[in-house]
Amino acid sequence: MHGSATSLAPYVSSWLLVLLCAVSGAYCLRRVRDAGGAAGEAVMGFGMALMALPLGGGEGWRIPVLAVVFSGASLHALWLLRGGAHHAHHLVGSLTMVYMTLGAGTGPGEVQGHGQGHAAGAGAPLLTGALLLYFAGYVVLGGTRLITAGGAAAAPVAAGRGGPTELIRACRLAMGMGMLAMLLTM
Repeated sequence: MHGSATSLAPYVSSWLLVLLCAVSGAYCLRRVRDAGGAAGEAVMGFGMALMALPLGGGEGWRIPVLAVVFSGASLHALWLLRGGAHHAHHLVGSLTMVYMTLGAGTGPGEVQGHGQGHAAGAGAPLLTGALLLYFAGYVVLGGTRLITAGGAAAAPVAAGRGGPTELIRACRLAMGMGMLAMLLTM
């Protein structure tokens, strides 16, 4: 093995984040096929996985492509807001991904995936702090809901959602934790 355990930690954490986001995206994609309604979450999960990939050099294509994809997801979330304010989280999430993507393209250092850190000064500290607070609250609230839902005798199937309620909540919680992890590297 080459290098110390501390030099491998960013790579391991990056790949764990990639795996977490890809599995969440795949589950949401399965829900789209079964019952519909999770396409935005699937795009977000796969986009987060792609963004967290520790590719090293030669990734000049990634920032513009992800910026376009997440901008499109933001427009879609904005369109969904006409159906009710409960879609506001999707808008915050996609705009956060646009912010992180554009932040990844700034700074003097070469960006090598979110798990490996950004150059100092990438992103606005106040905005990053506000987003960290938002997603930390989302994760704590989601975890609390998951714990209280786990007290039920059987895992009920959500009407029209295509899976157990706890699994859907766990998927959302995993993506919220992924957002937190990526924001911490801004």
